Amino acid sequence: MSTENLPQSPEQQLRKPRVAVVFGGRSSEHGISVVTAGAVLRAIDRTKYDVLPIGITADGRWALTADEPDRMAITDRRTPNVEELAESDEGGVVLSVDPGSREVVYSEPGSVPKALGEVDVVFPMLHGPYGEDGTLQGLLELSGVPYVGSGVLASAVGQDKEYMKRVFVSFGLPVGPYEVIRPREWANDPAAARKKIVDFAGEHGWPLFIKPARGGSSMGITKVDDLAGLDDAIAEAQRHDPKILVESLLRGREIECGVLEFEDGPRASVPAEIPPVTSHDFYDFEAKYIDSAAGLVPAPLTDEQTAEVQRLAVAAFDAASCEGLVRADFFLTEDGEFVINEINTMPGFTPISMYPRMWQESGVAYTELVDRLIQAALTRSTGLR
Repeated sequence: MSTENLPQSPEQQLRKPRVAVVFGGRSSEHGISVVTAGAVLRAIDRTKYDVLPIGITADGRWALTADEPDRMAITDRRTPNVEELAESDEGGVVLSVDPGSREVVYSEPGSVPKALGEVDVVFPMLHGPYGEDGTLQGLLELSGVPYVGSGVLASAVGQDKEYMKRVFVSFGLPVGPYEVIRPREWANDPAAARKKIVDFAGEHGWPLFIKPARGGSSMGITKVDDLAGLDDAIAEAQRHDPKILVESLLRGREIECGVLEFEDGPRASVPAEIPPVTSHDFYDFEAKYIDSAAGLVPAPLTDEQTAEVQRLAVAAFDAASCEGLVRADFFLTEDGEFVINEINTMPGFTPISMYPRMWQESGVAYTELVDRLIQAALTRSTGLR
């Protein structure tokens, strides 16, 4: 049901829009979500919006948290967590699932629940399963609360790399070789499942990348050079997701491109390049977030290459029915062709992350980027659209 035409009280018409920034979550990307939310909290214009920070603990409790962005940064190579920020060890936040109400309620054991007022829009700074994958988006659709970013379908497609690739192929977008091993295959015949990977290596060559099918932030990914490292790599991927993806090495340059939805439709940013990371085997979690591997913005591409990767980024955005924002990641192969690796419907969003940096270079500063996303969500109804 759409909430677009719900009547507003005089108080609602006079007050500033209220933004709930939701972060943390149950996935292995919990810490990075907290860091990202801290950056967004710093950037939101408090003269235009009221802000309600809500953290989701690693075990799934929705907690009222302090509005203290300085406590939400990486310190001594350690990411923060919601438990450290929660105002109570037991209190919980509940969002009404009545689409006629956007009320948020806070309760603690033995106490009378306290109404925290209505929320006009949610900025979901969640990465990975149980937040970026359509689950939170579904809850917000039931609640009738607008939110930043893609809807249920696009979020789910963007999280599951198997179905993402299947969608891209169906739309004629270039995708590299891959194989999927499902949980039932391991349970029924692990030897046959392992042979499937070995046969894939025989066809496409080593090294391989073994990764969780529904993960992000490069967590759980291992580059495997031969059979000796295969079993450990499989175990590491399955630690994050029982379904794993196997990809062959594509030799070439790593190129990224941001997509942002404007009033007249999605537009692509200038692209960026991730140069080879000499201190790491590949662009993994440590290189991205701990050691701050620098990307080149804009990427040193020809005008024709820039136009092509921008076209493909917008095409990927449209193919998956995305909304709001996307970061599209590509390989520019040695033969000069772009191959899409994946999209991220809620990319890393600190000011030094690649998505905001690409838009900064394209003329959209970080604070404006945050404001654009909130304004777009406020004007978009929930429900079928």
